[in-house]
Amino acid sequence: MNPEEAAQIPRRTTRSLASSSASTSNNASSAKVNSLEPLTINDLLVGGDPISLDELFSNFPGRSSQILEIVSLLGPLNTPMLPLFVYGGASTGKTSIILQLFRHLNRPLVYSSCRTSYNQRILFESILNQLHLHRKSSANGYSNAKRCERPSDFINFLREALTDAINNLKEKSAKLISGKTMAQGGIGNMIYLVFDNFQLVREWDKSSTLLPFLFNLYDLLKIPEVGLIFISNTSPDTFYSSNMGYVEPIPVYFPDYTDADIRKILSRNQADSKLYSSFLDVALRSFFRVTRQVDELSTAFKPLYEKYCEPLSDKRVFPNGDKDKDMKRKLFSHINPHITSSLNEIFKVSSHPSVEVENSKEANLKVNQRKLERREEIAKLDFHMSTSAKYLLISAFLASRNPATLDASLFDSKGGSHNRKRKRKPSEKVPERKESLEEELLMKGPGSFPLERLLAIFQCIVSVAEDSSDEDKQSGELMSDVLLQLSSLCNAKFIFKGRSCPIEGSVRYRSTVSEDLALKVARSLKFPLSSYLYKRT
Repeated sequence: MNPEEAAQIPRRTTRSLASSSASTSNNASSAKVNSLEPLTINDLLVGGDPISLDELFSNFPGRSSQILEIVSLLGPLNTPMLPLFVYGGASTGKTSIILQLFRHLNRPLVYSSCRTSYNQRILFESILNQLHLHRKSSANGYSNAKRCERPSDFINFLREALTDAINNLKEKSAKLISGKTMAQGGIGNMIYLVFDNFQLVREWDKSSTLLPFLFNLYDLLKIPEVGLIFISNTSPDTFYSSNMGYVEPIPVYFPDYTDADIRKILSRNQADSKLYSSFLDVALRSFFRVTRQVDELSTAFKPLYEKYCEPLSDKRVFPNGDKDKDMKRKLFSHINPHITSSLNEIFKVSSHPSVEVENSKEANLKVNQRKLERREEIAKLDFHMSTSAKYLLISAFLASRNPATLDASLFDSKGGSHNRKRKRKPSEKVPERKESLEEELLMKGPGSFPLERLLAIFQCIVSVAEDSSDEDKQSGELMSDVLLQLSSLCNAKFIFKGRSCPIEGSVRYRSTVSEDLALKVARSLKFPLSSYLYKRT
């Protein structure tokens, strides 16, 4: 491919090619980025050769009604439209059909996935980068076209970028009309904003304000040349409230594929459709009990089909008549033992042959004996965790289990609990109060705590570890990445991050680990967790 042809390929095609053929040299890759041509309005088109409507129907069996419905809702060229809400289960063809429809219609769109753009700022900046025809590179320091974090700034930047892009499209359309080439390459004046994996926005911070804002873009922009399309795995009812205050998008439902549709999709591009159909007769029913997603089935069937064809000397020749039945029985007996193992391997279904079960029982008895003899192995963690993450996990556990009023008595200025003053002899009413407090804590479960309290406890127990350690360590080594480790622990579900408290105005956290796991982590650090844990005896 010469440089002129490479420059004409739309952006979405060149991105996929670049990801599949990455350069092994950093200097070569940076030189390639710097040599790229500036982006044009044509880069907002879906790449690839033109595709007809009949090809769409054949590529997506069972989706002709959805394709025709979306085409009618999009309307002819330069027709304003109401927002669309395309929804259905996973692997039902929603995203692929939308992208291929725009490839068929040859209209510009700005595609943003809420999976890769995983927060509000990245989503805003991704949309603005595409509208401004901005490509991150070493020349611009891999910066964005606009830095945008607030919805109020985004709506102003978006209106400005859309106005420039629409004017660019109108100028191009005028040139095509004047040159009498409108029938060859007219792309119209409309720009469509596509939000994929939209259900993930509900898990973001400030989603309660972000969701109404995105649904309300149609009314806020008031630009007839802009279309909005939301793609989600969940129904619209999971987003809408009683007082919406915005134009409700038009829903387009993608149902699950039927058995016949899945057979047609899996049988496409097969050299021998008859042989593959006989394979599906054997394998498809067992896999339907686990999943009906086309991507998972195609991944699981590829090695199984090769195993199915092993008894055949020539895959292109399949016997007919009585020999056909005999060969099918032979192929079935050959593939049947591999189906269960494939289900276990692909979908992690726990199932073992009887011989393996007996062997596993004997192995478990030996392991139990070893565990009884070597108790130290019980305290070992089954996963790797950095030292700062372990201390942070213990800090969160203490903050959730201990009352906040006892922090001053549990941790002194030096971070230790062994220098406490001698307490006065408790009165007779103290044990009763203590028992009531214990019952109350037990009923409530792990409590929540702010970030400030977590960091204070973390600094105290880290200072204890440094005082008791023989090595020369500085507190900055453990405190430097504490916020990064906190984010990792929240993503791993060791710590639950709640919403901001309306009274305090700060985000609250809660430890989700059990006491056994906390003791294991403490033993790995040789940290005296019991000395800092509120006694319930």
